[in-house]
Amino acid sequence: MLASRALLVGRLLHRGLGRKATTGVLRNQLVRHGHDWSYRVNGPKPEMATRIGAQIAGGLMWWWVLWHLFHEYEHITGEFEYPDPSQWSNAELGIPSELDELE
Repeated sequence: MLASRALLVGRLLHRGLGRKATTGVLRNQLVRHGHDWSYRVNGPKPEMATRIGAQIAGGLMWWWVLWHLFHEYEHITGEFEYPDPSQWSNAELGIPSELDELE
């Protein structure tokens, strides 16, 4: 990394010393065109391979989710049977007996 920085500084010095200095004028501005720039507009459209890959990945994800919901539904409904509340006693429900209220 140090070598790449030294190379960059060397190029800048070579460009700067090779030309006459002008006062008050910005010159040799480094412009990098590494990516598309968009301001208040839609970004660049992705490549066709990227869009197809995203559709395939999304399809595989939904297949995985729906397959496991259908075949392993116990993850959502629970593993054991739900008890019948009509079979519970008043003591299990925390309801005091009528005999305690009369006393």
